[in-house]
Amino acid sequence: MIARIAVTTGWAVLALAAAAWLALVEVFWLPLKAGPVPVPLSVLGAVAGNLLLVRLAHRLSGSRAVAVLPAVVWLVVALAATVRRPEGDLVLIGTGVTGAVGLAFLGCGVVAAAFAAGRVLATPTVRRARSGSGTGGAR
Repeated sequence: MIARIAVTTGWAVLALAAAAWLALVEVFWLPLKAGPVPVPLSVLGAVAGNLLLVRLAHRLSGSRAVAVLPAVVWLVVALAATVRRPEGDLVLIGTGVTGAVGLAFLGCGVVAAAFAAGRVLATPTVRRARSGSGTGGAR
């Protein structure tokens, strides 16, 4: 029992770290441009990352609570990027083409996270049948 809790906790920490790192990278990719053309790589990363991390966390940990953590962490990091710091820094701005990419990043990322989390939460729990007669003897 304690080993199972330790393993689940380990997967939870790993899922949190991966989601936080990926969200930070995506947020800092928001102003990415190839010359004058914006490259919405952060939008693609948000969708793919949220879909894959939630599913992977569920598959590896077997816990629905651990599976939802990457979506929650992504949302916290993305929303934190919209708040102006005391120094005046603002990562996710709301004007111009970069603002449109930021809005697409938030919208598509939230939809992907909600879809992935909803899919995991709606999946019925499958308990594996134990093999053998249960008496300990071969039959």
